[in-house]
Amino acid sequence: MAEFFGVAPEVLWTLFGVLGVLVFSSVAVRVLERRNPDGDYVELRQRVRTWWVMIGVFTTALLLNRGVSLAFFAFVSFMAMKEYFSLIPTRRADRRVLFWAYAAIPVQYGLIAAEWFEVFVIFVPVYCFLWVPLRLVLTGETDGFLRSAGTIHWGMMLTLFCVSHAAYLLVLRLPEGHAEAGKLVGPGLLLFLVGLTQGNDVMQYVWGKTLGRRKIVPKVSPGKTWGGFLGGVLTTAALATLLGPFLTPLNWWESLAAGAVIAVAGFVGDVTVSALKRDLNIKDSGSILPGHGGLLDRIDSLTYTAPLFFHLTYWWIW
Repeated sequence: MAEFFGVAPEVLWTLFGVLGVLVFSSVAVRVLERRNPDGDYVELRQRVRTWWVMIGVFTTALLLNRGVSLAFFAFVSFMAMKEYFSLIPTRRADRRVLFWAYAAIPVQYGLIAAEWFEVFVIFVPVYCFLWVPLRLVLTGETDGFLRSAGTIHWGMMLTLFCVSHAAYLLVLRLPEGHAEAGKLVGPGLLLFLVGLTQGNDVMQYVWGKTLGRRKIVPKVSPGKTWGGFLGGVLTTAALATLLGPFLTPLNWWESLAAGAVIAVAGFVGDVTVSALKRDLNIKDSGSILPGHGGLLDRIDSLTYTAPLFFHLTYWWIW
């Protein structure tokens, strides 16, 4: 089938489906407000409006050329890293080292543009891991050295290394030996990943509100229940089984497995960032996204799902 805007028709049809869900959500909020004028739907309205903006920006980046798409993800990593370092207590000496953390962003995404996979997968976890402590040593400050080294590199792994795996999906083409060798499948894989990751968050919330009783980690995230978790896993896996063969090179059982991995990993990413916020005694990581909080609040699940889904599919197909 012919491609439009540089992406396959199935990607466009899926985006139209997402648009339909947004329209339905907006109408539903209006209906609720008219039927119950005294109800407080401010946060719900803000959430839906913010979803319009986020999905609009994501769709635009996806449909434009690869350079724009990679720049979009690099900007997401930059903003997430900036938000992270604004939350984490740092020493005065650390400020000179943070420059190198931000400088790693264009390098990591440049490796994606060059499709240099062998260096991409080790640049942050190996070379940055070795470079950051060296720069900390050169500041001459030893008090708090271990905490600074750990928090800086963990932030780079979370906001740069993990998120950049979603961006790397964009450049993937089917390998030689495949019936459609050379076909660009990255946009479909990315849409599959992001759509299921965000949908899983919603489904776990909905199932938790309707069937959730027993809490999983009450001290970390009191709203997370076994009912919500299991309901989200089953719903996400089922949706993945339907979407995978249509949107990606995965067959139905690979799609099912990928959906289950995304659902479980999304939960872990969510509660991991929740633990970070609990440690810092904050409710949201920021306020850049009305109704959702900060950028880290929105991509917390993606920080776990992106690398796991990437390596799972890379192992299966490439």
